[in-house]
Amino acid sequence: QVQLVESGGGLVQPGGSLRLSCAASRSIISSARMGWYRQAPGKQRELVAHIFSSGSTNIADSVKGRFTISRENQNTIALQMNNLKPEDTAVYYCNVFWGFRDYWGQGTQVTVSS
Repeated sequence: QVQLVESGGGLVQPGGSLRLSCAASRSIISSARMGWYRQAPGKQRELVAHIFSSGSTNIADSVKGRFTISRENQNTIALQMNNLKPEDTAVYYCNVFWGFRDYWGQGTQVTVSS
């Protein structure tokens, strides 16, 4: 079992930045795929970014060049979000695929508004 806890969401003006963190209850980053998804009101949950056990990353086209996913330590990943736009407003969920199953955090709200 893995528990995930997200932090760092909030309200920011367009063009601003936020940094989300996700802490896993186990040191699994080197053996798991971790990532961030988001879900806006009335829309399906969508992939934002993955970071693989090798350290390679996959970034959605909609945020490429603005968002960066990284490892902070053996059980924490981060999502650096720059030049935020109103369309980035959503609940952001941390995800890990480990031991042949998915685990999800509780989500953190990101609101981009002036």
